[in-house]
Amino acid sequence: MTAHRESGPRTWVVLGDKQGDNAQVEAIVQALPWPCEQRHIQVLDEFVFGKPRVGPTLYHIDREHSDPLEPPWPDLILTIGRRPANVALWIREQSGGHTKIIIIGKPSSMPDDYDLVIYSAENQFPPRANLQGISLPLMRVDATAVDAAARDWESRLADLPRPLTAFLVGGPTGPFIFNEAAIRRLLQTIERILDETGGSVYITTSRRTPPTAVKALRTRLPAGAQLFAWTADARENPYRGLLGLADGFVVTGDSISMMVEVIRLRKPLAIFSLPTGKVGAIDQLRRSFTRWLFAPASGKPGDRLRTGLCNLLYAMHIVIHTRDFTAFHDSLVRGGLAGYASDPLKAPSGKVPDDLALAVKRITALVDGSG
Repeated sequence: MTAHRESGPRTWVVLGDKQGDNAQVEAIVQALPWPCEQRHIQVLDEFVFGKPRVGPTLYHIDREHSDPLEPPWPDLILTIGRRPANVALWIREQSGGHTKIIIIGKPSSMPDDYDLVIYSAENQFPPRANLQGISLPLMRVDATAVDAAARDWESRLADLPRPLTAFLVGGPTGPFIFNEAAIRRLLQTIERILDETGGSVYITTSRRTPPTAVKALRTRLPAGAQLFAWTADARENPYRGLLGLADGFVVTGDSISMMVEVIRLRKPLAIFSLPTGKVGAIDQLRRSFTRWLFAPASGKPGDRLRTGLCNLLYAMHIVIHTRDFTAFHDSLVRGGLAGYASDPLKAPSGKVPDDLALAVKRITALVDGSG
């Protein structure tokens, strides 16, 4: 791709309505040495939760309430997520194949559909020339918003005994379930931390938290703990206030975004692992096998055979890229950035990796034609 360094390539940033996803792309945009134009898409109601088919299509978006998608077509697109990626593929088709696409995170289609895939460590991919791995998702903490929320919530939390431990509760996602056993263990962990610290606990749920878990927390919460039950129209969500004011955090293992925010704030983090169940246990074996299969060459005698098997199974779509949450948790613990909820909370000791410069360098190389 040719580019004029004064202004850079014509770049569109195609974004949907997921703020966490958009924040990762925005971090890159702010670091690029050329301007970008944003194109926000409005997804039709049935595809807010429903998954559209993957491919170059606009059938899943509300064009009237989306930003215009018309020529001159861009040289480059930055995007993230299934729904915006479909739009990016459609734009490239309209451009006659001229537009290059960079996608952040794990694509729903095969990575060969994109010119560059930038993915963080929870994702498992085979070695490919158009893939760039990084350690953590590129989302940044909005320090201004956290500080403002902390000021707003400071007086409301002032009477709670310290230390204040925030429990950030997500919900089931493959391969994890959130059953009665998980609820009991969560309540036991809350009680243990209250006993060990002599402080207080504030629990917040999320969109994915099952109603049964919310009900159990409402009715069985021990003294010294408070609960905010998430709803779509809630105006008094304490989440950002807790990010600024809590002394430590326990986060369910399904929510990488919440873990990353705590990590970037350099606060104590404990990972509450969710169970897998019988079906999920088999699924986790698949994910673990994929991680082993896709691992870079290590110089061991079996590398050649493993690489050949990897290329064969991946080309046949028998084994494809996936997420391995447990491997991500282990990497955080090994790096001194987190512990597990079964252990006492402790301050992080590891350095927070920041791969933004690496991502920008790889994008610039793609534009310059050098990588």
